[in-house]
Amino acid sequence: MNIAIRRLTIPLILGVLVFSGCEGEKEVATNGVKENGKQKTFTIGVTQIIQHPSLDAAFNGFKKALEDGGLKEGKNVRYHIQNAQGDMNNSQTIANNFVSDGVDLIFANSTPSAQSALNATKDIPIVFTSVTDPVGAGLVPSMDKAGENITGTTDSHPDAIGKTIQFIDEQTDAKTVGLIYNAGEQNSVAQIEKVKEAAKHTDLKLVEASVSTTAEVKQAAESLVGKADVFYIVTDNTVVSAIESVVSVANEKKIPVFTGELDSLKRGCFAAYGFDYYDIGYQAGQMAVAILKGEAKPSAIKPEYPKKLKLVINKQAAEKQGIKLKSEWEQMAEYIE
Repeated sequence: MNIAIRRLTIPLILGVLVFSGCEGEKEVATNGVKENGKQKTFTIGVTQIIQHPSLDAAFNGFKKALEDGGLKEGKNVRYHIQNAQGDMNNSQTIANNFVSDGVDLIFANSTPSAQSALNATKDIPIVFTSVTDPVGAGLVPSMDKAGENITGTTDSHPDAIGKTIQFIDEQTDAKTVGLIYNAGEQNSVAQIEKVKEAAKHTDLKLVEASVSTTAEVKQAAESLVGKADVFYIVTDNTVVSAIESVVSVANEKKIPVFTGELDSLKRGCFAAYGFDYYDIGYQAGQMAVAILKGEAKPSAIKPEYPKKLKLVINKQAAEKQGIKLKSEWEQMAEYIE
């Protein structure tokens, strides 16, 4: 009988130990921040088409949103940051490598970066920002519906282009608007089409100069001298990266430079209806937090427009580009020196 008891007791004890061990390995429910009772570290692949202040600001906003959401770099988030240097082939290679590495989420900062990421995976969550036309770029079916594994924020406020064209038409003496853009960037082509549509309701004439690389930007600006009364630079990655080249021509020839984003004002442009790229990066970061914590799938998070739009005028640039400030602009715009 004692032998029988021992025979029953040993398996019972082993069963308790095994069960206890399983309980110790059981995932702790902490909104995805912990795994197997330990702090989970998420790996985020960051892909950016080129380096310029607006995209950098968007990434800073993204990181701050994650930090505010309890996902801090070095503690439970690791960023794998890659820059394609303006090369689409590099962009695709970066995205493919992220998939091979098995990152937890891809943060795609620009239209080409987001397209490359979506080409590379239909499984890994993708959050984009600095994308001008997410629908036209084939990233999401509409601005009311995300893709299966992708969502994010656009850098195109619905009113920005229309208001810029209206300001040029009503508040300046310009008759012609010079547009410099990379025809190979889908986001730029989409914006130029919107500029053309807005200009139909005015007497403004548009003249265009297309570039392929940043090295061509100054020559393109020079080609418009004598043809354009003002320059309007949309949020084109290639041109914005070399915006100082446009500004140098504009200052010499007294041609006001309007731009599609606020960061270029600090680099010498005259005026912009825009928003802070930091803010749309932050909005995208909030989406990433919800995804990583398991609170929502990308498909359940609608893409978003920028939440703020304002007119900002650079006083020093106005002087250098031959613009006399009007008193009524004080009620319309925010000034920077």
